[in-house]
Amino acid sequence: VICRSLASSSYGIKRKSPLQNLHLISRSIHHPYYPSSKFQRPPLRISVQLFSSLNRLPLRKAKLLNIKYGYQFHRNFWLARLASRLLKLRYLILGSAVGGGYTAKKTYDQWKDMMPDLDEYKWIVPDFIWELDEHIDFEKLLKALPDADDLAKLLPDFDKIGESFTSLKGFFSPGSPGETAFRATDQGYDNDKQYKKGLLGELILLQQQIQQHEEEARRAADQYNMGSSQQKQKVSDKEKIDQLQEELLRTQLKYQRMLERLEKENKELRKLVLQRDDKGIHQRKLKKSLIDMYSEVLDILSDYDASYNTQDHLPRVVVVGDQSAGKTSVLEMIAQARIFPRGSGEMMTRSPVKVTLSEGPHHVALFKDSSREFDLTKEEDLAALRNEIEIRMRNSVKEGCTVSTETISLSVKGPGLQRMVLVDLPGVISTVTSGMAPDTKETIFSISKAYMQNPNAIILCIQDGSVDAERSIVTDLVSQMDPQGKRTIFVLTKVDLAEKNVASPSRIQQIIEGKLFPMKALGYFAVVTGKGNSSESIESIKEYEEEFFQNSKLLKTCMLKAHQVTTKNLSLAVSDCFWKMVRESVEQQADAFKATRFNLETEWKNNYPRLRELDRNELFEKAKNEILDEVISLTQVTPKHWEEILQKTLWERVSTHVIENIYLPAAQTTNSGTFNTTVDIKLKQWTDKQLPNKAVEVAWETLQEEFSRFMTEQKGKEHDDIFDKLKQAVKEESIKRHKWNERAEDSLRVIQHNALEDRSISDKQQWDAAIHFMEETLQSRLKDTESVIEDMVGPDWKKRWLYWIGRTKEQNIRNETKNELEKLIKCNEEHAAYLANDEVTTVRKNLEARGITVDPCLIKDTWHQIYRRYFLKTALNHCNLCRRGFYYYQRHFVDSELECNDIVLFWRIQRMLAITANTLRQQLTNTEVRRLEKNVKEVLEDFAEDNEKKVKLLTGKRVQLAEDLSK
Repeated sequence: VICRSLASSSYGIKRKSPLQNLHLISRSIHHPYYPSSKFQRPPLRISVQLFSSLNRLPLRKAKLLNIKYGYQFHRNFWLARLASRLLKLRYLILGSAVGGGYTAKKTYDQWKDMMPDLDEYKWIVPDFIWELDEHIDFEKLLKALPDADDLAKLLPDFDKIGESFTSLKGFFSPGSPGETAFRATDQGYDNDKQYKKGLLGELILLQQQIQQHEEEARRAADQYNMGSSQQKQKVSDKEKIDQLQEELLRTQLKYQRMLERLEKENKELRKLVLQRDDKGIHQRKLKKSLIDMYSEVLDILSDYDASYNTQDHLPRVVVVGDQSAGKTSVLEMIAQARIFPRGSGEMMTRSPVKVTLSEGPHHVALFKDSSREFDLTKEEDLAALRNEIEIRMRNSVKEGCTVSTETISLSVKGPGLQRMVLVDLPGVISTVTSGMAPDTKETIFSISKAYMQNPNAIILCIQDGSVDAERSIVTDLVSQMDPQGKRTIFVLTKVDLAEKNVASPSRIQQIIEGKLFPMKALGYFAVVTGKGNSSESIESIKEYEEEFFQNSKLLKTCMLKAHQVTTKNLSLAVSDCFWKMVRESVEQQADAFKATRFNLETEWKNNYPRLRELDRNELFEKAKNEILDEVISLTQVTPKHWEEILQKTLWERVSTHVIENIYLPAAQTTNSGTFNTTVDIKLKQWTDKQLPNKAVEVAWETLQEEFSRFMTEQKGKEHDDIFDKLKQAVKEESIKRHKWNERAEDSLRVIQHNALEDRSISDKQQWDAAIHFMEETLQSRLKDTESVIEDMVGPDWKKRWLYWIGRTKEQNIRNETKNELEKLIKCNEEHAAYLANDEVTTVRKNLEARGITVDPCLIKDTWHQIYRRYFLKTALNHCNLCRRGFYYYQRHFVDSELECNDIVLFWRIQRMLAITANTLRQQLTNTEVRRLEKNVKEVLEDFAEDNEKKVKLLTGKRVQLAEDLSK
């Protein structure tokens, strides 16, 4: 109703109606003056046009309710109000759902954008995973799986298992047969375990028994020596002693056999382990063994101190002995291979041989400077190794000498070898025989002392047991070097021969106990190194040695102890002593080197704080790179620079010949034809004989000057004057070796001849350039001539008054002669270049008339310079006249008194110089610079191999300090 009433008026209406009785859609429209209204609003004027608050577009006319006009009584429409609220709630829920969904979608899109793109990482998952669903039908797989009932049937019957455990418990109850059998099995296992442990235990027990038997035998011997009153008691004591000694010997032999058995098994096991390591089954982190690295350290220190003046203090086993005492055989027994050359009675060891023993899967030997491995299990390789050692020894011996101080380094590897470093020295001799150098004995003594004076060297003193001890020389030498015997091990060889030949076996006992010789030692050993046959194998020598000592009276009578015999025990004792000394000395020596290096580094930091520590070789490499860079810089010189230098230098060399021998003689002719003919002849002769050779000399000297400039040019702060000597030597040697291409002169001669044959000046610019070139040349010659004349006649009047100097008598004579000759030229301006005899006589008589006596030769000499000055001035005036002569030149000087043939000559010379410079520049840049670079590289390579040259060229405190640091 209200809407209709509003629509009937164009300006709106004013009406009073109670707010409570209005329709829902008209609640907001009420009369402000109604008395029951609690609040007032301004009157509302609504247009009749229908509108929407959303889009401002006219709405479709709606059909309104047919409500009567007038006052409506108050009614309580609670159902309608409830329905309207519910409808309103529905819209709220709908709106909230739509808004929430939009918000959720927006949040999801934001999270999706924030997530990284995982498509790039699909390669991590194998391709077959993505293709499983294509190849495998999972639905069929699920259908093929058994049901739960079928799976239950597959499970064990837990009731039966329980019954089995119950019966098993009864079987092992106390007193049952199962418990008895179980205990028996456990006891058998313990017995087996005890059996395995019993072998080592038995060895320990045998060792204790040996000590016990030795003590009993010693006590019995003491009682026997004390004597007894009864003869029967003494006999029984003697028998008891013999029984104890026999029992002791049997126990020792049993102990030795068991020990050898264990060592053999251990050797085989270690060989298998090393073979596995060698095949890569169990790779070790360390590629080199400790003994190999230690041997390399000894080699480096030997090079560091080759003069033996300050010998390094690292341990090694030095094998010394008299000649033919068997020291090489002892070393071979330790190395378990016949590796050394041998001879009967003659000297075979001519230089020290350092042998590094180490453990390995295969028994091989190799030299320090060679990669060839000698298989020591093959007789062919053994013979080749002995031959190689002999060749190296003979090559190391200098002419006129018998022995050498150079050390041959050899490495021997094999299963069961004791790890140590041994040095076999030449045998000590008492007499120099024929064929030896006179100083052989002293040289051997000096080598032996040099090795033995090392306080950490283990001296293995070898003494021949088959000769009288008084004939030994080495024992006195060893006792001098180690008087306390703290690092000496004494070895008595050829004990089998000694037992047969020596009348009193107690003498051998005195030697082994250290009572016969004045020298002292850590230990004493007796060994047998074969029967004297060089073809014996190591195994046969071992068997012979064991057999000998088993049957030897020396052991049976307790003169020798079991641990003092055989090379095996000797090897173990030397190895233990060696490594004990290594542990004590290596750290001490390393600390000493660290302290030395610290002092050197401190000195370097104080003197050269901004320079790196470069030794002589590193400095040479740096200088080598700089020199090669400077040679390459020659290729960066511009062609213009090359041609300017070449053209200028070449003209300086040939200008005198051109002026004196070509231009001046031709200028004395009377006409242009004769001038051109003379010029062509002289140019042809000059080109054929002198010009190409002179041009090549100029080019070669120019290349040398540029190369020297680059080599000696200081580059600011980067310049290092320590390389100056080396660069100068490289420059001189490279220039000395370099030779210009021989074919260059022939090709250059043709080019120069063709250039000088050309007379066609194409434009005025070239004509003016030729005139300028001629003027510069003539002015330079005129200046030189003026200087010569001034020296001849003395200073002029200005210099005489300003500087208070006068003329000499000769200068006065020449000055008067000059004045007479100038009068002669003024009288005849077209005078010839030479004076006639009558003219000389006239000048002389004129001077004599004035009281001046002049020699004719002086007149001629003075005339030459005076006429030369006159000619050059005339030629310069002619140049000025020829500036406008290019027009006449183009017409070949027809109908013209002006002739400028001398300008054409200088143009030809100038063009020849330019073409020659261009040709030489091409030869330089294309050929000669590269050849010079090649020569420089060869010189540097030669210098790099010559250590003496590097020491001579790279010197100074800085180099020496860096060398000390490097060492």
